[in-house]
Amino acid sequence: MEAYKRWVRRNRDYVHSLESLANGLTWLLPERFSSSEIGPEAGFVKLCVTTFLGIITAINGHIIDSTPTNVHANSTETAFPYSLCISALKDLETLVEVVAEHFYGNEKKWNFIAITEATKVLVRLALFHKNGYKMLLHGGEIPNVENEADASSSQHCNGGFTEPRGHHGPNLQRYPGQNQWNLEGRALSALSRFGENARMVSDPTWLCRFQQQQAIVKPPTPVAERPNLSSILSEKGLHGVLFVIGEVLFITRPFIYVLFIIKYGIRSWIPWFTSFIVELLGMGVTSYATRSGDNWKHKQLHVSASEKNELKRRKLLWALYLMRDPFFSKYTRRRLESAQIVLEPVPVIGFVAEKLMELLTGAQTRYTYMSGS
Repeated sequence: MEAYKRWVRRNRDYVHSLESLANGLTWLLPERFSSSEIGPEAGFVKLCVTTFLGIITAINGHIIDSTPTNVHANSTETAFPYSLCISALKDLETLVEVVAEHFYGNEKKWNFIAITEATKVLVRLALFHKNGYKMLLHGGEIPNVENEADASSSQHCNGGFTEPRGHHGPNLQRYPGQNQWNLEGRALSALSRFGENARMVSDPTWLCRFQQQQAIVKPPTPVAERPNLSSILSEKGLHGVLFVIGEVLFITRPFIYVLFIIKYGIRSWIPWFTSFIVELLGMGVTSYATRSGDNWKHKQLHVSASEKNELKRRKLLWALYLMRDPFFSKYTRRRLESAQIVLEPVPVIGFVAEKLMELLTGAQTRYTYMSGS
């Protein structure tokens, strides 16, 4: 495994090219939404190949992202790969849904989907706790790490190594009243250089190596303690508590949605409205906790640019409610069919509209394509 990691890190561009080529070749396989999607049929084979490529891509991405850059980075590889686990679960969930539907039926498949969603909830909650209750980016697939501008300011020269004391020429700065072209000045300069060189030669090699390792190993700044719920409550007050509640609602929303589907069915409005209400509550309390205001300035939560983009992405996911039953069957499908009838006489646009309608209708039948989790 270590040999494979080294190969991926050395040939990352080649690996990305191979992944792009393999993903492009999957489009040459038969349609995944065809009626023959189970068993030895081509649709099921394409789904398996796509899932396998997705997992391999996630593993390679994790290997590249966890490339050690210094002594500290080696410790990150021993940590549990939460992002990799979440990516693998998201790649596997469609395959789990299709296989469960084939062997256990359309109703029993929701039990397996619930197990998958529960697993993702547990992994995301563990990641949320491990990261000090920071916002999950793309459901935890992307690490939420802020760039500390001053973290490496003390090591900006020569990669953190200190320069030799005799590097700046004859060290005339120590003798400001002397001229290097004066005989006495040149003598003192030569004596200073001789002393510096003698000191460097007299130091054993192991001591120089040890000092360099100490310069690398010693952290430039003390490591900040990971916040917990009590520290968030004391430092951020109500805003901190609301932020945690909003993130927990966002994480658990898909699992709640599936549980209500198991109880009331996919055609019922109760799961649809329950999921939408949980989504609104989570986004509402998160937006309130992260908004700027003078009254809460002393306990204001810091929101990075990536976290602001994540909030925008979550709002865009609300469009998936238009593609979920029963809203899709009662309203969205009719609108799409009407648009297709209007565009059908147009030579090229009509063909594209037909294929687009076929693609949307086929994707809508799969929960995992429209879950937004």
